[in-house]
Amino acid sequence: MPYQIAVCEDEEEQGRAVGAVISKWSRLSGHACQVRFYPSAEAFLFEYQEDRTCDILLLDIEMKEISGIELAKRIRRENRRMEIIFLTSHFEFIGEGYEVDALHYLMKPVPEDKLMDVLSRAAGRLGTKPPSLVILCEGETLRLYEEDILYVEAFLHYICIHTREGEYKIKESISAFGEKLSADFYRIHRSYLASLKYIRKISRTSVTMEDQKELPLARGKYDDINRAFIERN
Repeated sequence: MPYQIAVCEDEEEQGRAVGAVISKWSRLSGHACQVRFYPSAEAFLFEYQEDRTCDILLLDIEMKEISGIELAKRIRRENRRMEIIFLTSHFEFIGEGYEVDALHYLMKPVPEDKLMDVLSRAAGRLGTKPPSLVILCEGETLRLYEEDILYVEAFLHYICIHTREGEYKIKESISAFGEKLSADFYRIHRSYLASLKYIRKISRTSVTMEDQKELPLARGKYDDINRAFIERN
C-alpha cells in the first residue's frame, strides 16, 4: 500500500520544491507514495474530515488562520501515529511542537538530502507500526489499527467495531471483516470476533473483555479458544 503523504504549505514555490524531493525519494527508495498538496490548514482539515488515511504530513508552521502547531494539536487529539514533519523559517518556533510528537523540524529552504533522510526515518517508523486496515464509515475513510480493536459485533446487515476510543458501524459481514484481521482475533460466536489481546476471562459460556463486556462463547469453542489464548500470550 503506498504511503499517503500530505504537504501543507501556503508558499506555492516551497510546496512544489518539497513535492519534487518526495518524488525523487520515492524513486530512489522504492517506497510508493501518493502526494496531496494543501495551501492552508483549513484546506487540509476539510479533506481530513472525509479521509483520514494520511501517513506523513509535511507541515508549514507559519500559516495565516490556523498555524501548523494548532493543526498538529488537533490531529494529535485522535491520531498519534501520523508522522509529522514541520517546515519553518524561524528557529524560535522549534520549541513549540514537542507536545505533538513531531518527527523532525526542517529549516526553509528545505535541503534535499535532509528531507530525504527524514522521509526514510518516517517510513522506518511507519514500517514498525502494528497492522491496520482502512474502513468507510458514515462517509469517512478511516484507518483502524488492530491493536485498538477490542471486539467486533455482527448485526443484520452491518457490523460494529468496538475500539478503545469508540465504535464504528460499517456495512460488511463479520466473516469478510475477519479475513482482513490477523490470528490475534478469534471467532468466539457467529456474531462476535474478539481480540485475544483484550480477553481477561474465559468461561464455558462467555468471554470477558478488558472493558468488562461479557460476550457469548459458542458451544464447543471453549477448548479451542483456551489453546489460542495460551499460544498468543
